Amino acid sequence: MAQHTPIQLNGRPVGTGAFPLIITPLVGRTPSDLTAELEAILPKKPDLLEWRIDFFEGIADIDLVIETARRVKRAAGPVPILLTRRSTTEGGQPIPIPEPAVIAMYCRACEERCIDLIDYELSNAPEHLRQLREVSSGNGIPMIMSYHNFEFTPDIDALLGRFVQAQKLGADIAKVAVMPKDPQDVLTLLSATYQASQATSIPLISMSMGGIGSISRIMGWVYGSAATFAVGKSSSAPGQIAIDDLRATLAIVRRAVNG
Repeated sequence: MAQHTPIQLNGRPVGTGAFPLIITPLVGRTPSDLTAELEAILPKKPDLLEWRIDFFEGIADIDLVIETARRVKRAAGPVPILLTRRSTTEGGQPIPIPEPAVIAMYCRACEERCIDLIDYELSNAPEHLRQLREVSSGNGIPMIMSYHNFEFTPDIDALLGRFVQAQKLGADIAKVAVMPKDPQDVLTLLSATYQASQATSIPLISMSMGGIGSISRIMGWVYGSAATFAVGKSSSAPGQIAIDDLRATLAIVRRAVNG
């Protein structure tokens, strides 16, 4: 089995201690939509919430973003908030602001400490990655550096390279999500995750998307993935499993794997 490096905040593991963490997306377009999502999701006790702010209609109003982030954080209580603007090139929604404004939004959120983690793609400009890494680190906000491919699954060396690249650039967590064309692609993703767990020292998150890839959301932790994504109210990517179903399935798999 792969080595398990847990995701931590302030030196403490996130969640209840069960591996992997279950992350549930928030994709509301308005503050009231987000409130309704939280009311539906929080009773299901996710380990972490991901606010996919590229779905948020008010993304261009940085003051509204910060105010809304504070409301979400208050409502979530002990559940940490991951702030993610997913770029359109990696499966995100179109947004009405340029990349410098996205960086400014992330930086303000880090400085205000109204979120607990951030996610930013490795494919972004190196100067933007460096700037955001400096600000997040300076404010004690862990940073996920991620890679998403909604078209296909690159070969194992390329996937391993993404994990290693994230660590070299100073990421606190490395994430890789890819689309399989056949079951062999899912095995490629899992194998790359296992190899990366031996070659890096930071937590990893990985998944193979779509229906074929859904097995990776259940078994990825065996190969070194520290977290998996589940549907609380609405999904943010193909292949996500309902949180109650995923938790029950993970419990069965844990018993079988751990003997």
